[in-house]
Amino acid sequence: CPVVLAPKNSSVAMPPPADIVKVAIEWPGAFPKLMEIDQKKPLSSIIKEVCDGWSLANHDQFALQHADSSNFYITEKNRNEIKNGAILRLTTSPAQNAQQLHERIQSSSMDAKLEALKDLANYSRDVTFAQEFINLDGISLLTQMVESGTERYQKLQKIMKPCFGDMLSFTLTAFVELMDHGIVSWDTFSVAFIKKIASYVNKFASDISILQRSLAILESMVLNSHDLYQKVAQEITIGQLIPHLQGTDQEIQTYTIAVINALFLKAPDDKRQEMANILAQKQLRLIILTHVIRAQRAINNEMAHQLYVLQVLTFNLLEDRMMTKMDPQDQAQRDIIFELRRIAFDAESEPNNSSGSIEKRKSMYTRDYKKLGFINHVNPAMDFTQTPPGMLALDNMLYFAKHHQDAYIRIVLENSSREDKHECPFGRSSIELTKMLCEILKVGELPSETCNDFHPMFFTHDRSFEEFFCICIQLLNKTWKEMRATSEDFNKARKRVMQVVKEQIMRALTTKPSSLDQFKSKLQNLSYTEILKIRQSERMNQEDFQSRPILELKEKIQPEILELIKQQRLNRLVEGTCFRKLNSRRRQDKFWYCRLSPNHKVLHYGDLEESPQGEVPHDSLQDKLPVADIKAVVTGKDCPHMKEKGALKQNKEVLELAFSILYDSSGQLNFIAPDKHEYCVWTDGLNALLGKDMLSDLTRNDLDTLLSMEIKLRLLDLENIQIPDAPPPIPKEPSNYDFVYDCN
Repeated sequence: CPVVLAPKNSSVAMPPPADIVKVAIEWPGAFPKLMEIDQKKPLSSIIKEVCDGWSLANHDQFALQHADSSNFYITEKNRNEIKNGAILRLTTSPAQNAQQLHERIQSSSMDAKLEALKDLANYSRDVTFAQEFINLDGISLLTQMVESGTERYQKLQKIMKPCFGDMLSFTLTAFVELMDHGIVSWDTFSVAFIKKIASYVNKFASDISILQRSLAILESMVLNSHDLYQKVAQEITIGQLIPHLQGTDQEIQTYTIAVINALFLKAPDDKRQEMANILAQKQLRLIILTHVIRAQRAINNEMAHQLYVLQVLTFNLLEDRMMTKMDPQDQAQRDIIFELRRIAFDAESEPNNSSGSIEKRKSMYTRDYKKLGFINHVNPAMDFTQTPPGMLALDNMLYFAKHHQDAYIRIVLENSSREDKHECPFGRSSIELTKMLCEILKVGELPSETCNDFHPMFFTHDRSFEEFFCICIQLLNKTWKEMRATSEDFNKARKRVMQVVKEQIMRALTTKPSSLDQFKSKLQNLSYTEILKIRQSERMNQEDFQSRPILELKEKIQPEILELIKQQRLNRLVEGTCFRKLNSRRRQDKFWYCRLSPNHKVLHYGDLEESPQGEVPHDSLQDKLPVADIKAVVTGKDCPHMKEKGALKQNKEVLELAFSILYDSSGQLNFIAPDKHEYCVWTDGLNALLGKDMLSDLTRNDLDTLLSMEIKLRLLDLENIQIPDAPPPIPKEPSNYDFVYDCN
């Protein structure tokens, strides 16, 4: 076909240069201006050009800011976030604004002061403004106002209580926002300031905003400074915090538990048990169970996280006993073993101290210790020299013997009187079980920053770990009998039985039973026979579909299934995910959202004020990253943000959820997924975009499931027909071909 050339003088529409951004700029009292901003020009030149357009002198006293709800200033660092069609506002510079607010909050007029503090609380979210205000010693001014303000307005408080409450609320809000930027060290605050904040926890119980911010400040002080932890611990008591848990505001309850967790986490090892005893005396567990867990409302994610942290910290108190070896020469520790023997066999009296009676007593003890299932029959103390579980196993055994005496005696006597070699040795089983329970509950590990996995049943008993053990040791004994395990080769039997018991426990825990009795009931429905049925059901397809024709069919349809999974992952990336920016003050963290463009060419991302309800539109996300610029996707310890040193960042669970996008020479986009599922979706999707294999556990599971379903559908017509492993043999040639009809 002929090619038509455009005349030389005709204009062809060309796309705007990448460095040119078209925006609207507002100025109070004037019509907005439409303008093209050249991102290569200095920001000061652009501001001067805007000021000249409105005949404004002293352009160095002006700045540009986003006209949306954030009101964040535009700087050389963040100017690339400006998008085509953005609405900006010409306003006073951050330095000028900070100076004006610094003066206004010291006004003698209550109304002017209140309005200034309200503006300060809003502007303090912007790090550019915050830096300028802090440079004017603004933090010190706010702390002085907090320390002396209540006394100065003591009389006014009675007359203008709402005004005073708002003023204090805005002051504390501004302080929290300014400190959140990490510019000023927490170590700089006086005891007077700490006393005042601590006093607000008691004085303003009815003022939610003041109480909330006071609790947030106390938590941050404890987590960010060892010196402040000691001062806060002296000023605030558990008794002062407990009443806030008995209210109905879940956010206040969350902040309160967060402060308790912070004090627990930062307490020295020798003080932690003492604090746990105080919490027990104040019935913290019962109050949380009644007013939080069993309250008539859903538990939000942040509350679930704080309950999880409290659960972990409580179980971590067991670490000392778990890592303590038994001293075979310690008589007090040996007495515990004597007590186990006494309860089980009820020795009526001790023999006399003659040489003959000593030998007789030793022989009797050796026999009884063998019946109790210890490895070392002569000196059972040697069984508890391995850590973990150390002395914790002996503690559990004694608790079981004393608090569930009938069950203990029944298990010991039942197994010691068997003659068929199927006895379950109580001592050795208890040691192995304690070790396994510590692994399941991750005793000794720091709490994860992202996990919400708390178990309500552990809040239903003061000795929940011991009760957990008592239920599980009876389960172990029952499963041992069902599996017909023998004690002759204990190590092999132990491995098989413990695998089944662990599966039973884990399956019961995933149902989140609300009480220990409910947990026990769940286990009763998970007998060894039931576990075998579940296992058989799960691997049925694997066993049935191993013939050669089925394997060939799998190989043929696998690429089609992988393409389906790839499309699903990319569709999920297009929908996007809300991620949390983690720092030391977790609940105050900001959110950010990331999603892939529908054409799969650009990643859009940006900060959010709060967790979104549903998808976030592309045009509301300030930043973008072309997929073509992505160099690599790294995970776990290879992520730049996981190489930083931090108290809670280096734990295993956070590492398992971390991934980063590397682009350009040093650019990086760091993620911590909300959960393992989102982690798999995003790492799979990003690898798919880069043309790499999807290697996550989720992809493997999805592939197995979809392959199984597809093969079942294709084989429906062959139901109850056995598929041969090899094709049928070719028959022998016939003796003649007389049956062939020649059409010619």
